[in-house]
Amino acid sequence: MSVLAPSGASPGTASRILSDWRAKFVLLALIWGLSFLFIKVGAQALTPLQLSLGRMLCGGLPLLAVLALRGGRVPRSPRLWWHLFVTALLLNTIPFTLFGYAAQLIPSALMGIVNASTPLFAVVFSMLLLSDERPDLNRILGLGVGFLGVLTVLGVWNSLGEVAVSDRDAQLGMLFVVGATACYGIGTPYLRRFVAGSPHGALELSTLQLLLGAAPLVLLAPVLDGVPTGVTWQVVVSVVLLGSLGTGAAYILQYAIVRAAGATVATTVTYVVPLVAVVAGVVLMGETLAWNQPLGAVVIIVGAALCQGLLRVRPARPVADH
Repeated sequence: MSVLAPSGASPGTASRILSDWRAKFVLLALIWGLSFLFIKVGAQALTPLQLSLGRMLCGGLPLLAVLALRGGRVPRSPRLWWHLFVTALLLNTIPFTLFGYAAQLIPSALMGIVNASTPLFAVVFSMLLLSDERPDLNRILGLGVGFLGVLTVLGVWNSLGEVAVSDRDAQLGMLFVVGATACYGIGTPYLRRFVAGSPHGALELSTLQLLLGAAPLVLLAPVLDGVPTGVTWQVVVSVVLLGSLGTGAAYILQYAIVRAAGATVATTVTYVVPLVAVVAGVVLMGETLAWNQPLGAVVIIVGAALCQGLLRVRPARPVADH
Protein backbone atom coordinates (compact mmCIF):
# COMPACT_ATOMS: atom_id res chain seq x y z
CA MET A 1 0.00 0.00 0.00
CA SER A 2 1.37 3.44 -0.91
CA VAL A 3 0.65 6.83 0.63
CA LEU A 4 -0.01 9.61 -1.89
CA ALA A 5 1.25 13.13 -1.28
CA PRO A 6 -1.41 15.90 -1.20
CA SER A 7 -2.23 17.44 -4.56
CA GLY A 8 0.34 20.05 -5.57
CA ALA A 9 2.91 18.91 -2.97
CA SER A 10 6.17 17.28 -4.00
CA PRO A 11 7.41 14.17 -2.13
CA GLY A 12 10.22 16.16 -0.60
CA THR A 13 8.04 18.99 0.73
CA ALA A 14 7.73 17.55 4.25
CA SER A 15 11.46 16.93 4.56
CA ARG A 16 12.24 20.44 3.28
CA ILE A 17 9.85 21.96 5.82
CA LEU A 18 11.39 19.98 8.69
CA SER A 19 14.91 20.93 7.60
CA ASP A 20 14.12 24.66 7.70
CA TRP A 21 15.34 26.46 10.83
CA ARG A 22 11.89 27.99 11.35
CA ALA A 23 10.35 24.55 11.80
CA LYS A 24 13.10 23.68 14.27
CA PHE A 25 12.41 26.95 16.09
CA VAL A 26 8.70 26.10 16.51
CA LEU A 27 9.54 22.54 17.56
CA LEU A 28 12.06 23.75 20.14
CA ALA A 29 9.55 26.23 21.60
CA LEU A 30 6.97 23.45 21.90
CA ILE A 31 9.42 21.05 23.52
CA TRP A 32 10.71 23.55 26.07
CA GLY A 33 7.23 24.93 26.75
CA LEU A 34 5.88 21.45 27.47
CA SER A 35 8.90 20.61 29.64
CA PHE A 36 7.38 22.44 32.61
CA LEU A 37 4.31 20.22 32.39
CA PHE A 38 6.55 17.12 32.35
CA ILE A 39 8.42 18.46 35.38
CA LYS A 40 5.14 18.98 37.24
CA VAL A 41 3.97 15.41 36.51
CA GLY A 42 7.35 13.91 37.40
CA ALA A 43 7.45 15.78 40.71
CA GLN A 44 4.29 13.98 41.81
CA ALA A 45 6.29 10.83 42.60
CA LEU A 46 9.97 11.77 42.39
CA THR A 47 12.12 13.93 44.61
CA PRO A 48 13.90 16.88 42.94
CA LEU A 49 17.20 14.96 42.90
CA GLN A 50 15.58 11.87 41.40
CA LEU A 51 13.76 13.93 38.80
CA SER A 52 16.93 15.78 37.82
CA LEU A 53 18.89 12.52 37.58
CA GLY A 54 16.22 10.82 35.47
CA ARG A 55 16.04 13.81 33.16
CA MET A 56 19.79 13.96 32.57
CA LEU A 57 20.22 10.22 32.05
CA CYS A 58 17.29 10.10 29.62
CA GLY A 59 18.90 13.01 27.78
CA GLY A 60 22.56 11.98 27.91
CA LEU A 61 22.38 8.22 27.24
CA PRO A 62 20.50 8.54 23.90
CA LEU A 63 23.02 11.19 22.81
CA LEU A 64 25.83 8.81 23.78
CA ALA A 65 24.21 6.07 21.67
CA VAL A 66 23.92 8.42 18.68
CA LEU A 67 27.54 9.47 19.16
CA ALA A 68 28.66 5.82 19.21
CA LEU A 69 26.64 4.99 16.08
CA ARG A 70 28.32 7.87 14.27
CA GLY A 71 31.72 6.66 15.33
CA GLY A 72 32.39 9.74 17.43
CA ARG A 73 34.22 10.07 20.70
CA VAL A 74 33.76 12.19 23.78
CA PRO A 75 36.54 14.74 24.40
CA ARG A 76 39.49 13.47 26.47
CA SER A 77 41.08 16.69 27.67
CA PRO A 78 41.01 16.84 31.52
CA ARG A 79 40.83 20.64 31.35
CA LEU A 80 37.79 20.51 29.05
CA TRP A 81 36.18 17.87 31.29
CA TRP A 82 36.52 20.25 34.25
CA HIS A 83 34.99 23.17 32.38
CA LEU A 84 32.15 20.98 31.09
CA PHE A 85 31.54 19.71 34.62
CA VAL A 86 31.20 23.28 35.92
CA THR A 87 29.00 24.11 32.92
CA ALA A 88 26.82 21.09 33.64
CA LEU A 89 26.39 22.11 37.28
CA LEU A 90 25.30 25.62 36.24
CA LEU A 91 23.16 24.73 33.21
CA ASN A 92 21.80 21.32 34.21
CA THR A 93 22.32 19.77 37.64
CA ILE A 94 21.49 22.73 39.88
CA PRO A 95 18.71 24.39 37.83
CA PHE A 96 17.02 21.07 37.02
CA THR A 97 16.95 20.26 40.75
CA LEU A 98 15.60 23.71 41.60
CA PHE A 99 12.82 23.23 39.03
CA GLY A 100 11.97 19.99 40.82
CA TYR A 101 11.54 21.87 44.10
CA ALA A 102 9.53 24.59 42.37
CA ALA A 103 7.19 22.01 40.83
CA GLN A 104 6.16 20.95 44.33
CA LEU A 105 4.94 24.46 45.10
CA ILE A 106 3.72 26.28 41.96
CA PRO A 107 1.89 25.45 38.69
CA SER A 108 3.85 24.49 35.58
CA ALA A 109 2.51 27.56 33.76
CA LEU A 110 3.96 29.85 36.41
CA MET A 111 7.33 28.11 36.16
CA GLY A 112 7.33 28.84 32.44
CA ILE A 113 6.51 32.50 33.06
CA VAL A 114 9.28 33.08 35.62
CA ASN A 115 11.73 31.19 33.40
CA ALA A 116 11.29 33.99 30.83
CA SER A 117 13.73 36.04 32.94
CA THR A 118 16.63 33.82 31.77
CA PRO A 119 17.90 36.31 29.12
CA LEU A 120 18.04 39.06 31.76
CA PHE A 121 20.43 37.10 33.96
CA ALA A 122 22.42 36.07 30.89
CA VAL A 123 22.97 39.75 30.03
CA VAL A 124 23.91 40.69 33.61
CA PHE A 125 26.53 37.98 34.02
CA SER A 126 27.82 38.35 30.45
CA MET A 127 28.59 42.00 31.15
CA LEU A 128 30.32 41.01 34.41
CA LEU A 129 32.30 38.04 33.09
CA LEU A 130 33.01 38.77 29.42
CA SER A 131 35.28 41.61 28.41
CA ASP A 132 33.57 42.13 25.02
CA GLU A 133 30.13 42.68 26.57
CA ARG A 134 29.52 46.33 27.42
CA PRO A 135 26.46 47.98 28.98
CA ASP A 136 24.56 50.50 26.88
CA LEU A 137 21.31 52.45 27.20
CA ASN A 138 19.13 49.69 25.79
CA ARG A 139 20.63 47.01 28.00
CA ILE A 140 20.39 49.06 31.16
CA LEU A 141 16.81 50.04 30.38
CA GLY A 142 15.98 46.46 29.44
CA LEU A 143 17.36 45.13 32.72
CA GLY A 144 15.31 47.64 34.68
CA VAL A 145 12.12 46.82 32.78
CA GLY A 146 12.78 43.08 32.96
CA PHE A 147 13.34 42.95 36.69
CA LEU A 148 10.28 45.10 37.21
CA GLY A 149 8.45 42.32 35.39
CA VAL A 150 10.00 39.73 37.69
CA LEU A 151 8.79 41.68 40.73
CA THR A 152 5.34 41.89 39.13
CA VAL A 153 5.22 38.12 38.63
CA LEU A 154 6.40 37.56 42.22
CA GLY A 155 3.69 39.92 43.51
CA VAL A 156 6.08 41.62 45.91
CA TRP A 157 3.34 43.93 47.15
CA ASN A 158 1.94 40.93 49.03
CA SER A 159 4.79 41.31 51.49
CA LEU A 160 3.38 44.69 52.52
CA GLY A 161 0.35 43.06 54.03
CA GLU A 162 -0.62 39.77 55.58
CA VAL A 163 0.46 36.83 53.41
CA ALA A 164 -1.12 33.42 53.71
CA VAL A 165 1.02 30.29 54.04
CA SER A 166 0.05 29.18 50.53
CA ASP A 167 1.17 32.54 49.18
CA ARG A 168 4.51 32.18 50.90
CA ASP A 169 4.90 28.70 49.37
CA ALA A 170 4.14 30.16 45.94
CA GLN A 171 6.73 32.91 46.43
CA LEU A 172 9.30 30.30 47.50
CA GLY A 173 8.51 28.23 44.42
CA MET A 174 8.99 31.24 42.16
CA LEU A 175 12.28 32.06 43.90
CA PHE A 176 13.46 28.50 43.13
CA VAL A 177 12.83 29.23 39.44
CA VAL A 178 14.60 32.59 39.71
CA GLY A 179 17.56 30.71 41.21
CA ALA A 180 17.51 28.31 38.26
CA THR A 181 17.44 31.14 35.73
CA ALA A 182 20.30 32.85 37.57
CA CYS A 183 22.32 29.65 37.15
CA TYR A 184 21.56 29.76 33.43
CA GLY A 185 22.72 33.37 33.41
CA ILE A 186 26.08 32.43 34.96
CA GLY A 187 26.49 29.22 32.98
CA THR A 188 25.96 30.76 29.56
CA PRO A 189 28.93 33.18 29.63
CA TYR A 190 31.02 30.49 31.36
CA LEU A 191 30.24 28.13 28.48
CA ARG A 192 31.10 30.82 25.96
CA ARG A 193 34.38 31.70 27.66
CA PHE A 194 35.77 28.25 28.44
CA VAL A 195 34.00 25.73 26.16
CA ALA A 196 32.77 27.46 23.00
CA GLY A 197 36.26 27.62 21.48
CA SER A 198 36.69 23.86 21.66
CA PRO A 199 37.24 22.08 18.33
CA HIS A 200 34.70 19.41 19.30
CA GLY A 201 31.20 19.32 17.85
CA ALA A 202 27.91 20.07 19.62
CA LEU A 203 26.98 16.38 19.96
CA GLU A 204 30.23 15.46 21.69
CA LEU A 205 30.12 18.43 24.05
CA SER A 206 26.41 18.04 24.91
CA THR A 207 26.78 14.32 25.59
CA LEU A 208 29.74 14.74 27.92
CA GLN A 209 28.14 17.74 29.63
CA LEU A 210 24.97 15.80 30.51
CA LEU A 211 26.85 12.71 31.68
CA LEU A 212 29.21 14.75 33.86
CA GLY A 213 26.28 16.65 35.32
CA ALA A 214 24.50 13.39 36.15
CA ALA A 215 27.53 11.96 37.98
CA PRO A 216 27.03 13.74 41.35
CA LEU A 217 23.32 12.94 41.25
CA VAL A 218 24.07 9.24 40.77
CA LEU A 219 25.94 9.39 44.08
CA LEU A 220 23.61 11.71 46.00
CA ALA A 221 20.10 10.68 44.97
CA PRO A 222 20.18 7.05 46.23
CA VAL A 223 21.83 8.07 49.50
CA LEU A 224 19.59 11.05 50.29
CA ASP A 225 16.28 9.93 48.77
CA GLY A 226 16.44 6.14 48.43
CA VAL A 227 14.49 4.28 45.75
CA PRO A 228 11.44 6.00 44.18
CA THR A 229 8.06 4.59 45.18
CA GLY A 230 4.58 5.06 43.75
CA VAL A 231 5.90 5.75 40.27
CA THR A 232 3.11 5.64 37.69
CA TRP A 233 3.38 5.21 33.93
CA GLN A 234 2.56 8.91 33.55
CA VAL A 235 5.60 9.79 35.64
CA VAL A 236 7.84 7.44 33.66
CA VAL A 237 6.65 8.82 30.31
CA SER A 238 7.05 12.40 31.53
CA VAL A 239 10.65 11.85 32.69
CA VAL A 240 11.58 10.01 29.48
CA LEU A 241 10.11 12.80 27.33
CA LEU A 242 11.63 15.47 29.55
CA GLY A 243 15.06 13.93 29.12
CA SER A 244 15.01 12.68 25.54
CA LEU A 245 13.20 15.70 24.10
CA GLY A 246 13.54 18.60 26.55
CA THR A 247 17.19 17.92 27.34
CA GLY A 248 18.63 15.74 24.55
CA ALA A 249 16.88 16.61 21.28
CA ALA A 250 16.41 20.25 22.33
CA TYR A 251 20.19 20.75 22.53
CA ILE A 252 20.61 19.47 18.97
CA LEU A 253 17.76 21.69 17.73
CA GLN A 254 19.20 24.73 19.47
CA TYR A 255 22.65 24.24 17.97
CA ALA A 256 21.08 23.75 14.52
CA ILE A 257 19.14 27.02 14.85
CA VAL A 258 22.29 28.87 15.97
CA ARG A 259 24.19 27.58 12.95
CA ALA A 260 21.39 28.39 10.48
CA ALA A 261 19.98 31.67 11.84
CA GLY A 262 22.42 32.95 14.43
CA ALA A 263 22.58 33.07 18.23
CA THR A 264 20.30 36.10 18.56
CA VAL A 265 17.47 34.41 16.69
CA ALA A 266 17.99 31.22 18.69
CA THR A 267 17.64 33.03 22.01
CA THR A 268 14.28 34.51 21.00
CA VAL A 269 12.73 31.08 21.52
CA THR A 270 12.69 32.11 25.19
CA TYR A 271 9.88 34.55 24.38
CA VAL A 272 7.64 31.84 22.91
CA VAL A 273 8.24 29.23 25.63
CA PRO A 274 6.11 31.00 28.32
CA LEU A 275 3.12 31.09 25.95
CA VAL A 276 3.39 27.35 25.32
CA ALA A 277 3.85 26.67 29.04
CA VAL A 278 0.79 28.73 29.99
CA VAL A 279 -1.47 27.13 27.35
CA ALA A 280 -0.29 23.63 28.30
CA GLY A 281 -0.73 24.26 32.02
CA VAL A 282 -4.19 25.80 31.71
CA VAL A 283 -5.58 23.44 29.06
CA LEU A 284 -3.95 20.14 30.04
CA MET A 285 -3.49 20.57 33.81
CA GLY A 286 -6.40 22.89 34.63
CA GLU A 287 -4.07 25.41 36.28
CA THR A 288 -5.03 29.00 37.03
CA LEU A 289 -2.95 32.16 37.20
CA ALA A 290 -3.29 35.45 39.02
CA TRP A 291 -3.65 38.59 36.88
CA ASN A 292 -0.18 39.88 37.71
CA GLN A 293 1.64 36.78 36.46
CA PRO A 294 0.92 36.97 32.70
CA LEU A 295 1.25 40.76 32.92
CA GLY A 296 4.66 40.38 34.49
CA ALA A 297 5.61 37.90 31.75
CA VAL A 298 4.90 40.52 29.08
CA VAL A 299 7.04 43.08 30.95
CA ILE A 300 9.88 40.54 31.30
CA ILE A 301 9.78 39.75 27.57
CA VAL A 302 9.90 43.46 26.68
CA GLY A 303 12.89 43.92 28.97
CA ALA A 304 14.69 40.89 27.54
CA ALA A 305 14.04 42.12 23.99
CA LEU A 306 15.62 45.47 24.90
CA CYS A 307 18.63 43.69 26.40
CA GLN A 308 19.19 41.61 23.29
CA GLY A 309 18.74 44.48 20.85
CA LEU A 310 15.45 43.24 19.37
CA LEU A 311 13.85 46.46 20.62
CA ARG A 312 15.79 49.70 20.73
CA VAL A 313 15.25 53.05 22.39
CA ARG A 314 17.17 55.62 20.39
CA PRO A 315 18.27 58.84 22.09
CA ALA A 316 16.51 61.95 20.78
CA ARG A 317 18.51 63.73 18.12
CA PRO A 318 19.63 67.27 19.00
CA VAL A 319 17.70 70.01 17.19
CA ALA A 320 19.91 71.98 14.84
CA ASP A 321 19.97 75.76 15.17
CA HIS A 322 18.69 77.73 12.20
